[in-house]
Amino acid sequence: MKGYRSSRIVILNGTSLKKSVVAVILGFILLFAVSGVMTSLKPEYRVSSSSIHEFSKRFSGESLLHIFGYTNAYFTQGLSSEAKAPNYASALFELTTSLNLDDPRSLIRNEIPGFAHYDGEILVAGSGVNYTDMPVESSPPMEVLLEERQASIIEVEEEEGEDTPPPAQTTGDKRTVFIYHSHSRESFLPYLEGVTSPNAASHPEVNVTRLGKKLQEELIQRGIGTDIDTTDTALALKNRGWVYGQSYDVTRPIVEEAMAGNQDLNYLIDIHRDSGRRKSTTMDINGVPHARLYFVIGKKNQNYEKNQYLAEQIHNKLEKLYPGLSKGIFVPPAVETRNGIYNQDLSPNSMLIEVGGVDNTFEEMNRTLEIFADVFGEIYWQAEKVDGTPEGDAQ
Repeated sequence: MKGYRSSRIVILNGTSLKKSVVAVILGFILLFAVSGVMTSLKPEYRVSSSSIHEFSKRFSGESLLHIFGYTNAYFTQGLSSEAKAPNYASALFELTTSLNLDDPRSLIRNEIPGFAHYDGEILVAGSGVNYTDMPVESSPPMEVLLEERQASIIEVEEEEGEDTPPPAQTTGDKRTVFIYHSHSRESFLPYLEGVTSPNAASHPEVNVTRLGKKLQEELIQRGIGTDIDTTDTALALKNRGWVYGQSYDVTRPIVEEAMAGNQDLNYLIDIHRDSGRRKSTTMDINGVPHARLYFVIGKKNQNYEKNQYLAEQIHNKLEKLYPGLSKGIFVPPAVETRNGIYNQDLSPNSMLIEVGGVDNTFEEMNRTLEIFADVFGEIYWQAEKVDGTPEGDAQ
């Protein structure tokens, strides 16, 4: 029997082969053309890691999960039903034109000199708060900051303490909260005779350090051990030959030393006051004036998301109990004259709080601090229960 060898004939379509070869050649040409254009552009027009970073900042963590979900539905299983898919067209439009359709400031951002100094971001807006109602930080010249005004001081009456019952739970001997003041001489116009300018409202004694002491008392009454630092940062700046913008460099080693000497410290609170006027920093609760709060977050630190989470917890509770008392959470503009970190990288539980403004009285601010202490105490003790490691024995 003769053997047969099977054979397979492959027929190539000449037209398809030519199209494939042409497509490959055109692909290489396009690749080299795009690469040549990108490398020949001026540095400011090239695609860089910073521009990619700016583009990615348009998307939240939920948005990134939506993107991953297009290839693997597993990533979207943990999203809430209220989570919205990202608006890619809007982000791309802003990246290419620098215009944000949701933020009218983007129309003039690059047109008005100095506008960047007021171009902050509102992460969470309180009731009635918008971009016309952002915190104002005064930057007084050093000679104004250090000017002595003892003769113009209106004596501040100390409130007599009332007998309060012992707290239901306590941290015992542990001190877990640290209060300090990077702008320690920030003062208030009602107590400075003859002073009308917010930038001149400073004093070595009648200032925000009194608010820190008040908050310390309120937290201790709620069983939360608290330390406080009242360093005169203005004198420290003068002695070192530094400028006002370096105030946070003065308080940073103070906070670091406090944390190194006390391993129990977990919460850091830097207390300031706004330079905004009374209309924007005051509200009535049952006919009684209270100073409003504003939380400030520095996005240049690695803890900013955790810091933001803590601020959101406090803001949400305040908004539920006293709508409008918290003006929300604000990120100052990213300019060279701003710190951008505010020592908030030292702890995931860091806060910078603007308490009232330059026109508020201590009575108004103290009322607000009592409410803040109630809300903070509730969140604090709830966190201890969740962690399962209470900071002290219940009494």
